[in-house]
Amino acid sequence: MYTKDGENYFIVDAHIALWDARPENLRNEHGKQFIDCFYDYHRNLSPEAEVWSYEDYLYQGGQRLMKDLFEDGYVDHAIFQPAALTEFYTNGFGQTKEAYELAAANSGKLTYNHNFDPRNGEQGLDDLRRDHEAMGFKGVKLYTAEWHGESRGWKLDDPWAYRYFEVCRELGITNIHVHKGPTIRPLDRDAFDVADIDHVATDFTDLNFIVEHVGLPRLEDYCWIATQEPNVYGGLAVAMPFIHTRPRYFAQIMGELLYWVGEDRLFFSSDYAIWTPRWLVERFVDFQIPEDMTEYAPITTDQKKKILGLNAAKMYGIDVPAELRLPEAETTETGPRDPAAADLATV
Repeated sequence: MYTKDGENYFIVDAHIALWDARPENLRNEHGKQFIDCFYDYHRNLSPEAEVWSYEDYLYQGGQRLMKDLFEDGYVDHAIFQPAALTEFYTNGFGQTKEAYELAAANSGKLTYNHNFDPRNGEQGLDDLRRDHEAMGFKGVKLYTAEWHGESRGWKLDDPWAYRYFEVCRELGITNIHVHKGPTIRPLDRDAFDVADIDHVATDFTDLNFIVEHVGLPRLEDYCWIATQEPNVYGGLAVAMPFIHTRPRYFAQIMGELLYWVGEDRLFFSSDYAIWTPRWLVERFVDFQIPEDMTEYAPITTDQKKKILGLNAAKMYGIDVPAELRLPEAETTETGPRDPAAADLATV
């Protein structure tokens, strides 16, 4: 929980990972390119005091994660969103066994989501059923630009992907997180395009599609899709650190998201360990749309509380203490918001 100016905020970090990019786990040069790109994002978008050494960045481990998130970072609950990247790393990038065991040992603080790749065909479907039986996850994280043999990406509306979504529906895996953000070396930028979200959100209205990184650098495309599809949500990983390096750009991102999508479908995410949550939470609570950006309404305290944790808690059934909840209210599920009707009270 984070407290500032008499207000208490329940924090859910909706996008975290445990990874291993140490030299002994690299399968080829692409693995090093990938982690180096992560480190560039970390180093270039973080406050100087928050920059880790490269060696620390290669592997964190569960003990450090627990400290960074729950002791130092104000986080009440966090959700693992692993990436496999088995073409680049011998034992995979996201550490499935370690992350799941850590979540199982700390179920009040951690939720484990899994992953799948529809290019694995029938065997992958069997694996998905087996893994769900063993781990009972509520969500998956998909990486459509991940390499697989000669293939350098796939789309959510591929026929095989539909087979996997149908199995997710059968198993009760309702939360489909999809990386639709900036490219990462050596992956292909176009393989993260957001257009296929529109297709699957229409065809699987009983599944929630969480567009991680709110489609950046395709924010406008994402907003036009999400405003029409009430089962499309947005994760703010990667968008958040611009609060430090490009605050007016961050204000534009938040202003557009709140206008088109609304505060009920946006999730705070640190993208740990690319960034740590403490400074992001502090900066976001203090953040306000600049007064001269008059086309955007100010961000209210209640809006911040929803984004920082209450929205993700609702989706994942995470218990929120009664004193940290907000009254339930009717919300507009589709269509742009009317700034004149927004709560314009100063935060």
